[in-house]
Parts: sequence; C-alpha cells; structure tokens
Amino acid sequence: MDVQSVKLESRTVIGKKVKRLRKQGILPVHVYGTSTPPVALQGDLLMFRKLITQVGTNRPLSIEVEGQEGEDLCFVREVQRHPVTEDLLHIDFIRVDVTQTTRAEVPITLIGDAPATRQGGTLLQPLQSILVEALPMNIPASLDVDVTGMDDFEKAIYVRDVAVGANVTVISDEGDMVARVIPPRVEAELVTGGEVLEGEEEGTDATAEAATAEGGASEG
Repeated sequence: MDVQSVKLESRTVIGKKVKRLRKQGILPVHVYGTSTPPVALQGDLLMFRKLITQVGTNRPLSIEVEGQEGEDLCFVREVQRHPVTEDLLHIDFIRVDVTQTTRAEVPITLIGDAPATRQGGTLLQPLQSILVEALPMNIPASLDVDVTGMDDFEKAIYVRDVAVGANVTVISDEGDMVARVIPPRVEAELVTGGEVLEGEEEGTDATAEAATAEGGASEG
C-alpha cells in the first residue's frame, strides 16, 4: 500500500484561541497513541480537506513534524466538523505500530449491475463498511463486492461472502447483509408502510363510525 506523507508544524496555540488559526487557513490537529506523548500540531486547511477524502479512516499516512527527526505512521481517528457548514474544525490522528494488528472500518463498493434490477427491483446496500483487523499496511483501502450474480429477488450478499484477503480478519458479524435486490411490491410497502398504513386507515374509519353511532344514540 502506498503511504501518503504529510509534513506538519508544532502548535503552541491551544484552547479557544485556535479559532484564530482557522481564520488564517490553518487547521489544529492532535497526534497521540503508542508510548509517545500526544502532540499538538497544525497544517494547511486546504491540504487537509483533500487528505480526508483520500485516506478516510482506514488508510495509514506518515506524519513528519517540521524540525524533528523521524515520522509516525498514523490513522485518522476522529474528525470534527462545523455543525452548519461541515467545514473541518479539528482532526485527531492515532499512531500505530506496523508490527501490531489494528482494526479499521473498510468501506464497501458495489460493482457491476444486478440483473434482478431489470425486473423492476431495487438494489439496496444495508451495510456500508466492514470492520476488519490486520497489520496497518495490510488494511484494504476498500472492498469491492460484485453484484452481477444477483439475478433474482431471492439472492443476497452477506459479510461472509466478501473476500478480504488472507492477511485480513473480518470482525463484523458474518451474517450481516451487504446487498440485496428487493422486488417492486416490497419496495412499495417499505415506502408507504404497506398493510400497516391500511390497518391504520381501517382503525381510523372504525373509530369515526363508533363516534357517529355514539353521537346518534345521545341525540336520541
């Protein structure tokens, strides 16, 4: 796996004063983990916007601090965003030991066309990622799942069907559904509520009829 390198600067501004950094286009970050003390760093905000989309939380990157020797292999552990604009506010990186296994959520990508969708069905993907365990350099960037074999509404793909490689252990429940094509009738029931809505309507009508009958009895 190719590891992207990032050079950051030491940060002395902490607490509420970091707002000043963000206005200057600088993002505050923390790096922690292993036996090394946590450090406060900072880097270019525009660079981090691109970086997050490239590495996500399951691809390692190498962090070098300007003016210091050595690099740390890290994963993105937490990303804080503005609740309204969703712009980056802060990133936590966690150091990892390349000789020790680690866990990561690996995104699932459905590839191909499911033939059952040509019969009016809809392809659903209930599971967006799979939790795996492996050495940091063996963590997959993504997991491709081929849906071209889904030619009827009875077939589904589960976690146990996903190939992850010999050096990777799946932690997610193997019975979790990854993909399925549902028939049009099932889709309509999911959207409208199916019999539940009909039952509610019948219950409403029955209540109205009872109220009318009661009103008529009172008037009599």
